[in-house]
Amino acid sequence: MTTTLLRTAAELHARVRTGRRAVVMTMGALHEGHATLIRTARRIAGPDGEVVVTVFVNPLQFGAGEDLDRYPRTLDADLEVAGRAGADVVFAPAVDEVYPGGEPQVRITAGPMGERLEGASRPGHFDGMLTVVAKLLHLTRPDVALYGQKDAQQLALIRRMVRDLNFDVEIVGVSTVREEDGLALSSRNRYLSPKERRTALALSQALFAGADRHAAQEALRARAREVPATRARAEALSAIGESRAAADAHAVAKAAPGSAAAVRAAARLVLDEAARLTPPLELDYLALVDPDDFTEIGDDFTGEAVLAVAARVGATRLIDNITLTFGAAS
Repeated sequence: MTTTLLRTAAELHARVRTGRRAVVMTMGALHEGHATLIRTARRIAGPDGEVVVTVFVNPLQFGAGEDLDRYPRTLDADLEVAGRAGADVVFAPAVDEVYPGGEPQVRITAGPMGERLEGASRPGHFDGMLTVVAKLLHLTRPDVALYGQKDAQQLALIRRMVRDLNFDVEIVGVSTVREEDGLALSSRNRYLSPKERRTALALSQALFAGADRHAAQEALRARAREVPATRARAEALSAIGESRAAADAHAVAKAAPGSAAAVRAAARLVLDEAARLTPPLELDYLALVDPDDFTEIGDDFTGEAVLAVAARVGATRLIDNITLTFGAAS
């Protein structure tokens, strides 16, 4: 399909709208993860709707020493990716179109959630992100906007902003897209040398190790609840390969809905091993958090949680996360 490149909001506003407008916001350097977002937007908008992809490298999101100048700018290739995925429009405004008076004096503040994890590592990042998202929502006027789950804290903050400030738009999160070996797709992956990329696999491997530990714990508890006698419970637990837990079956059956500490420990073991590789992985944070406010969860937590990791490999900083559900029905 033909994808139209627009540079100004006036051009976008002049288009005749006959259905729902779905917007995918990007900083360019589009890859299969972005294409998945665009294809999802196409399905949501339907044949009568319109899909708009924004391409804007937002200077407010980059702190001192970060890679604003180094960030890849590949608009011609982005147009091709967006068109193949089903976009009607690529909106690629200049900086002075988004910030006509220079950097805005009034900005949106991310609040306490924006100071945790990514916010602690990148002060001011989420204020800049929310400010440009708010601006782009006003400039593009969508019915629905789609964002990737890989940036889980960003997605949570956008949802909170839309709810708290009464934006009239539906926010849709789309699952992380991964390479065959598990590495989450990112525009920054292109910076990795082959050796660095091998080390970078530890991020997803750590998350999967935590998920495996979580699944084993939930299976143990579910099986333990089915067997009333302590001796029989111990035998049942031992039969599924958890001899250590079988030593105290009653404690396992009565334990909290999922041991957050054990999940963190399983993930941390993989990251500690990666720190000894060449080149090494330099861990920024590993966290298991409540997605409502990104505070760490305890062993008595029930519901959906996010296991998140950020680390540097060489000069490249990468993030990843998965969602886990704690607390099978008693």
